[in-house]
Amino acid sequence: MRISFKGDYALKTLLDLALRIDAGPVKIFEIAKRQDIPLKYLEQLLLQLKGAGFVNSKRGQDGGYFLARPAGRITLGEVIRVMEGFTSPITCVSRSCFARCTDENKCPFRATWEKVRDSVNAIVDTTTIADIAQKAVKGVEEDYNI
Repeated sequence: MRISFKGDYALKTLLDLALRIDAGPVKIFEIAKRQDIPLKYLEQLLLQLKGAGFVNSKRGQDGGYFLARPAGRITLGEVIRVMEGFTSPITCVSRSCFARCTDENKCPFRATWEKVRDSVNAIVDTTTIADIAQKAVKGVEEDYNI
């Protein structure tokens, strides 16, 4: 599995919103600045995240973006699949974008790629944005001895 800037920025954006859940809607330029994401790119990314049901927005002076559902109900796996398309190391073992291989029945690597796929999925499908937010908060506390 490879995470592009798109997937990385999407996860960072959702984390940013999760960490500020009590602050109300978050302005796009604040997210862009904190996460070092180009503003124009973030605008497009947020449209995708909104279309996928991860975020909502509110217009007006007090507007901005916020999570559409609790951070504990958004897994890394579902975000990665929306943004990247798949989590498999190779398409011949993918469940979401399978592509038949001519060596499928005799490939000596197939079982290994299936184990990699299953291991990755076991992690990303059970890790939520809330889990990462807890680690981020704990890391800040440890860094500053809070």
